[in-house]
Amino acid sequence: MSAQNTESKLKQMLKQEKIQLWNPPFSDESSDAGPQHMEELAERYAPLLRLPVTEVGGALELIRQQAVKRGKERQRFRETSVATLELLLPRDHSKETKTKSHMETRLDARAQELVDRIGEDFGLKYIKLILNGRTLCVDQPLDQQGVKNHSKVMVLKVSDAEWKLQLSEEEEKEKNQKESLQRTQKGFQILSERDGSEDSSPFLEIADQRGNPLTIPPQEKKALILAMGFHEKGRSLMKKKQFDLALCHLLQADQQFSRCGSALLASVDNFAVLQLDVVWCYRALEALSCLEDGRSRLQRAEDCFLRCYGERHQRLLMIKGNTGREEVLFLRLHLLQSLLSYIEGNDAQARQQLSKVETLYNRLCLDSEKMAQLMSLGFTEREARLGLRACEGDLQEAAIHIGNQRQEREELKQRERKRRSRRMEAISSLSELGFSRRDAARALQHADGDVDRAYGILLDSSGSAQATGCHSEDSVEQLLYLGFQRDVSEAALRLTGGDVQLATQLLLDQQGVLSPELLAESPSSEEPSTSSSTSTADMSTEDSQLVDEALEDIARHEEDYLDLNLEEESELIATMKTYLSPAHSV
Repeated sequence: MSAQNTESKLKQMLKQEKIQLWNPPFSDESSDAGPQHMEELAERYAPLLRLPVTEVGGALELIRQQAVKRGKERQRFRETSVATLELLLPRDHSKETKTKSHMETRLDARAQELVDRIGEDFGLKYIKLILNGRTLCVDQPLDQQGVKNHSKVMVLKVSDAEWKLQLSEEEEKEKNQKESLQRTQKGFQILSERDGSEDSSPFLEIADQRGNPLTIPPQEKKALILAMGFHEKGRSLMKKKQFDLALCHLLQADQQFSRCGSALLASVDNFAVLQLDVVWCYRALEALSCLEDGRSRLQRAEDCFLRCYGERHQRLLMIKGNTGREEVLFLRLHLLQSLLSYIEGNDAQARQQLSKVETLYNRLCLDSEKMAQLMSLGFTEREARLGLRACEGDLQEAAIHIGNQRQEREELKQRERKRRSRRMEAISSLSELGFSRRDAARALQHADGDVDRAYGILLDSSGSAQATGCHSEDSVEQLLYLGFQRDVSEAALRLTGGDVQLATQLLLDQQGVLSPELLAESPSSEEPSTSSSTSTADMSTEDSQLVDEALEDIARHEEDYLDLNLEEESELIATMKTYLSPAHSV
C-alpha cells in the first residue's frame, strides 16, 4: 500500500509540473529511458518525499514504463480495436505476480470468452468479473456492459479447486453458491408478495425507525424487500468472514435498491449502510484498486446519511434521542475514506479523516467493567454495548436506557399483535361475505384498514370483473400468443382485474414466473382436483423452506448493524497510523 501512496504522490508532482515521462528527454525514440534526466528528477523529488533516491528513481521508472505501455496500447486500440484491460486478481494470485496483470481483448467479445482466458492463463476456475461494483454477464458483449480500453476489472474467485477440494466437489460448491443467490431471492420474493391475509404465514412489513408501517407502492416494496434480504444475507456472510460470497449478495442488493425511487432511498439509511459494507468487502479482499467505485460508493453513503440524519444529526436526535449508536457507521465511513485518500497519495486528507476516526474510536471504546456490570443485571452483551454508546459511557443512564428500550419494544410488539388481530378479523368479516381472503387483504390495504371502504372497493372490483369476464378467454389467448403459460396468464389477469397490458407487464417483470401462492388461488374452481392439491402442497412445502432460510438471515435485533465490537476497525486504524507515521510519509 505504501508503494501505491508513493506512486500517487509522484504522479501528482509530475502533473503539476506538466512533465510527460513518455516524451523526450525522459524517453527516447525507442521508448528507452533517458538515464541522466530520470536520475536528476529522482534526486529532486527524493527530499520532498523523504525517501531514498533509488526508491524514488525506481518508482519514476515504473511510472514511465506504464505511460509508454499505455500509449502503445491506445495506438493499437485505435488501429486494431484490441483493448487492454487491467486485471485485479484475487489476493493469492496478485501476491505471486509483483507486476500488474493485463489482458488484451476485443470489446465486442462476450464476457465468457474473457472468463475462459483468465481461467486458462492464471489457473483460476469459477470466477466472476466485477466492473465498477457490478458483475459482468457472461453471455453479453463487454462493450455493452461499459467495459472500455484500460478498464480495471476485478476478478472474484468463487471457489478454489486446486488445493481445497476435488473438481466434482468444487462443481457442487459452485452450484450451491449459485443456488444460495437464487434461493435468497426466491425466499424474499415470496415474502414480498405476501399481504398478511393468512394468520399462520410469515410476511414482511416495511417500518420506519419508530416501528410504524410505511405505505409503499407494491413494486417499490418488492424491490426494497429483495434489496434488504440480499443485504441481510451478505451481512451474515461477512460475520463468517466469507467476504467473496458476501460481496456477491451485496451487489445483488445494490441492483435491487436501484429499482427503488429516490424519495424512498432518501428516507432510509439502509442504502448508505450497504455502500459501506460493499467497500468494507473490497478492503477485506484487498481490492481497493477499485478506487473509483469505492470512492463513489462512500460519497453516496455520506450523502444518504446527510439526508436521513440531518446535517447535525438533528433528525436522528429527534427520532432516537441520541446519536451514540450510529457513530460507528461514521467511524467506518471516515476510516475507509482515510484509507482511500492514502492510496491516492493524499496524506493530508488521510490524516484529517484518521483524526476524526480516532476521536470517534476513543468515544466508542467501552469500559469492560461497565459492560460486565450491565450484563450482571441480566442485559445481553449487545444491549450493554449499544446502551453505553447511546449514553456516552454513563452506567446509570445506560441501565435506564436499556430498560426503556425493552419496554418500547414490548409495547411495539403488543400494538402489532392488536393491529394484526384487528386486520385478521376484518379480513374474516369480508371473506364471510363471499370475497377471497387475498382480495379482502388488498382492499383493506387500499382503504387504510377501513372495513366499509374496503367493502366498497371489493364491490366495485367485482362489478368490473363481471363486465370484463366475457373477454377473459380472448385475453388469455393474447398472453398465450406472447409465449406465457396458461396458469400464469390466468393468474396475472386475475391479479390485474383483466387488464391485458398490466398483466403482460407483470409477467415480464416476473420473467414469466409467479409464486405458487398466486397460482394456487384459482378463480374458476372452488374445489381443485386431488392432483392439483397435492402439487400445490408440495410447492407450499418448498416455499416454507425458502421462507425459513430467508428469515434465518434476518437479524433478530433491529440495531444489529450498529453492534460492532470495533476489532477489525482497531486493526485498520493501527495499520493506517503506521503508514502515515513520519517514517513512511512526509
